[in-house]
Amino acid sequence: MIYRRSFITILLSSAAAARAQGILDRRDDSIPPQVDLIYNRGLTYLAKNQNSEGSWSDGSGDEPGVVGLCVAAFLAHGTDPNNGEYAQVINRGINYIISKQNKMKDNGYIGNSMYTHAFATKALAESYGVVNNPKIGEALKKAVDLILSAQKRNPTGGWRYTPDARDADTTVTGSQVVSLFAARNAGFPIPDEAIKKALAYLASCRGTDGSYGYTSSAGGRPTLTAIGLLCLALNKETDSKGYKASLEFLKKNLDYRDRNYPYYYEYYMSQALFHADEVVWKDWNNRNIRYIGTIQSSDGSFPGNHGQTFSTAAALLSLALNYRYLPIYEK
Repeated sequence: MIYRRSFITILLSSAAAARAQGILDRRDDSIPPQVDLIYNRGLTYLAKNQNSEGSWSDGSGDEPGVVGLCVAAFLAHGTDPNNGEYAQVINRGINYIISKQNKMKDNGYIGNSMYTHAFATKALAESYGVVNNPKIGEALKKAVDLILSAQKRNPTGGWRYTPDARDADTTVTGSQVVSLFAARNAGFPIPDEAIKKALAYLASCRGTDGSYGYTSSAGGRPTLTAIGLLCLALNKETDSKGYKASLEFLKKNLDYRDRNYPYYYEYYMSQALFHADEVVWKDWNNRNIRYIGTIQSSDGSFPGNHGQTFSTAAALLSLALNYRYLPIYEK
C-alpha cells in the first residue's frame, strides 16, 4: 500500500452534511519539494485570479466544470476548506457551481454540457461532508439524479454532450463514471446497474491491444485508454483480461504527450497508473513532475488553448496524488 489509512475526523454542523467524510492523512509521507513548489505557486495563481462570483475570467474559467476542477485542486492539497488559507476561494467556487445548476426546469443540470456537469458534480461530491455548506447535499443529489436519468434515456448505456443524447463517447462517459464513484464515496446510493452499463459501453470501445477509441474500438489513444483503465480500477475490476491489456498499452506509452489535450491526459494518466501499479506510477510521476515543472509560467499558471485556469487546475491535479487527500484517490 502506498497511501495512509489514518483519517482526520471532520466535525460538521450541517444536518445535510451529516456524513462524516475523512481526509487521508499524508503527514508521515514525504512530498517531493518540487511538487510543493509547483503546487503552491499554482494555487496562489488561482486564488489571486478568482473573481467575486467564484469563477475565473479567462478562457473556459467561467464554466462550472472548470470551476469544479479548481475546487478539487484546492481540496486535493489538504487545506482546511472551512477555516484555512483558501477557504473563501473554495466556498466561492462551490457557490458558483450551485448557482449555475438549472433552476428553471429543476432537473439538476449544471452548465450547458454533460462534460462540464460531470466535473461540477465531482467537485460537489468531494466537497460534501468536508465543506460546511448546507446547499451542497441537495445540489449533489439533483446532479447525480440527472446523470442517472440521462443514462436511462441513452440506448448505449453511456453519455454524450447533452442529457437527451442517444449516442455516447468515452470522454464524456468516463467523466460521468468517475463522478458517480465520487458521489458513492460521499455516501450517495449509486445503482450497480448504472456502473455496469457504463463499463459495458466503454468495453465496446476497447481494441484488442487494450487501447480505447473515442466512439468505437478504432483509433485507440493513451488519453482515452487512461480514462477506461481508471473506470475499471474504481470498480475494482483489476484482474480482468481487458484491464491488463489496457495497462500494458499504457506502459508502452509512458513518454506520450497529448498535443491536443495535454493536461486532460496528465489528469487521467496520473490516476489510472496510481490505481494500477505503484512502480509504474512512481516512474511516470517523476517524469510528470519534471515535465510540469518546465512548463509552469513565472506567475504560477500553465499555458493552454482552453485558458490558463483549466490548464493550471488540471496540471495541479495530475500532481495531487503525491498528497492523496481526496477519497477518490484511495485504493
